[in-house]
Amino acid sequence: MFRPFTRAALGALCALLAGPLHAQAFPSKPVRFVVPFAPGGQSDVVARTVGQKLSERWGQPVIVDNKPGAATTIGADFVAKSPADGHTILLSPAPFVITQYAYPKLPYDSRKDFAPITLLVTNPLVVTVNPVRMPVKNLADFVGMIKKDPGKLSYGSPGNGSLPHVAVELFRLQSGIDAIHVPYKGGGPAVLDLVGGQIAFMFASPLEVLPNVKAGKLNVLAVTSARRAAVLPEVPTMREAGFPQYEAYAWFGVTAPAGTPRDVQAKLNADIVAALKSPDVAERLTAQGADVAGNSIEEFASFLTAEHARWSQAVKAANVVVQ
Repeated sequence: MFRPFTRAALGALCALLAGPLHAQAFPSKPVRFVVPFAPGGQSDVVARTVGQKLSERWGQPVIVDNKPGAATTIGADFVAKSPADGHTILLSPAPFVITQYAYPKLPYDSRKDFAPITLLVTNPLVVTVNPVRMPVKNLADFVGMIKKDPGKLSYGSPGNGSLPHVAVELFRLQSGIDAIHVPYKGGGPAVLDLVGGQIAFMFASPLEVLPNVKAGKLNVLAVTSARRAAVLPEVPTMREAGFPQYEAYAWFGVTAPAGTPRDVQAKLNADIVAALKSPDVAERLTAQGADVAGNSIEEFASFLTAEHARWSQAVKAANVVVQ
């Protein structure tokens, strides 16, 4: 004999169905992909390339929203305070970690207010010198020349507390060099002064300096990654050049507001990793000099933990404070 559902049984059935339906429903509206940089540059290429593939996969627009300023903290703060439903995500760069220690009044905590999704790409920096100011051919001679006149040679960076700045400071801790930091408003102006000889060296993005390296105006001594860079296969790593503990990367990953449901985090991770594995996406990102990553949530969380350990040490030792 048929017995109608009781109210309790009907509620239990609805609860069972709600989980799968919720997972299938994401995304239920356009996804905002916040980029904490001005339009243009590698950050835009990465976000728009991945975003386009996700839009095709989801059938929902992925809107790249540039929110530059304050060393990426404006965009990060916006995402930290956004609804935790997966429809607002952040293109998180290396400064996502560095600013945690360089800004004394950060309006969020990058360790607690975000959920890691996946690492997108990594890029090494390159140790680049003006060949007139520093006529050296390898990293050992580079260190020796700076130590010969401590506090005399200068290096440039895109700004106080930027990755290239703290990357030099991390190297200072390991090598004992003493050089003068000259902060610029961006990597471009710093490279121009490096070519002109106003500064002696930089730790810079390969793409920023390659044209001048090819023209013979700058020399590259080492790359900061654990492996040699595909765009400069003849250049040794810092480890190969005598500094086995040194490693530093520029990188971009994806994070979401803390509290984003686990099933939504898992879907974001799976779909972004699938997008990165698409041949057209991988080809375009590789052409930017990037190493394509795409890892699990747990692996990206471990990566961020290691980055926090690395840069908290360098920022504190260099006494970098950005107001």
